Amino acid sequence: MIQVVWEYIVRPEKVVEFETNYASTGAWALLFQKSPAFRGTILLRDPETPRRYVTIDVWANRAASDAFRQEHQQEYDALDRICEAFTESERSLGIFDVV
Repeated sequence: MIQVVWEYIVRPEKVVEFETNYASTGAWALLFQKSPAFRGTILLRDPETPRRYVTIDVWANRAASDAFRQEHQQEYDALDRICEAFTESERSLGIFDVV
């Protein structure tokens, strides 16, 4: 199992929209649920820096995650363009193996 981790700094006026789209039942999770290898999304907020969030997307393995991304690239890109408006910055923290 792998976990794909991203960090975001959210625009103050877009917090609700961000949380709605990135939550475990949000638009990203709904997209990823098209793959049987997707295990879920966790949305975390930093209590010391409230506009800082981390998402953890859990997949069965790297190959399944990569295959999903290739197969659904257009949908992924379209959703990404919409969600860009919610953040000041985003960065990949990496893909981690569960040990």
